[in-house]
Amino acid sequence: MEPNVRFWITERQSFIQRFLQWTELLDPTNLVLSIEKIEKSRQLLLTNEDVSRGDLEDKRIQEAWKRSLSTVHPDNSRLIPGPFRPAALLPFTAPTLFLSMLPVKNLKSMILPQASFYTYGTVFNIVNGNASYDRHAYEGLLLGAGVIVSSTFLGLFPRLLQVRLSMNSILSRNVIPVIILAQLSGMNVIASRSLEPMRGIEVMDKEGNVIGYSRKAGTKAVKDTATSRVVLFGTSAFIPEVFAYFFLQDPVFPAESMVIVDPEAFLYCPRHGIDGASFL
Repeated sequence: MEPNVRFWITERQSFIQRFLQWTELLDPTNLVLSIEKIEKSRQLLLTNEDVSRGDLEDKRIQEAWKRSLSTVHPDNSRLIPGPFRPAALLPFTAPTLFLSMLPVKNLKSMILPQASFYTYGTVFNIVNGNASYDRHAYEGLLLGAGVIVSSTFLGLFPRLLQVRLSMNSILSRNVIPVIILAQLSGMNVIASRSLEPMRGIEVMDKEGNVIGYSRKAGTKAVKDTATSRVVLFGTSAFIPEVFAYFFLQDPVFPAESMVIVDPEAFLYCPRHGIDGASFL
């Protein structure tokens, strides 16, 4: 049985446990693992089929699970491309997420960050989505292109209103963009993986034998992923906005305590005979 499939069958984790498990896979070192190390880790798991991660004391086994889960797709046992492994999600999306939340000067400055953010997110969702159902290559391309265009448009629409209507309140400038970005992140998952609830995904017994396809299981898988993405990106966008708001309200160096000095006023001090140029 595929080791990653065996892990998810035997662990039977709740949504919270799966979410915490997924955060463990964000270790940046997983991006640079060599194929040789991955193969050794999977071979170790294949020769220790009776072990589960929860009650292991052997650090080698724990590390092997971590490497396998973070680099190999459980449905087809293929290596996940480096840029689309779980550990690459935050490093690739954080810069575009930051740029997307900056104050809007003009609409053109927002197109590239928004398009980049949703393009990467869509491809990431498709690559890491369930691969147990029949799907043609052109379906993934057409679906991905449609999701990228629609997500980018919906992401830019509130920014367009902000520019056109000159809305500068805290609600329109800080709160609404975060809410929209979090919701769109979840909708992006649902749209890019919409074929899973429609066609159903493989359902297995405790022994790993396929017993059929389930649309309900596909719906649950997509829903849980979308929820985790809303929490992840919503939190990532909301926390900086909160810090920025309180920093502007009570800055470390208040404007009242700052003195603006005119350099020309200190070129020469008659009282002390000091030439101000010596301090420049």
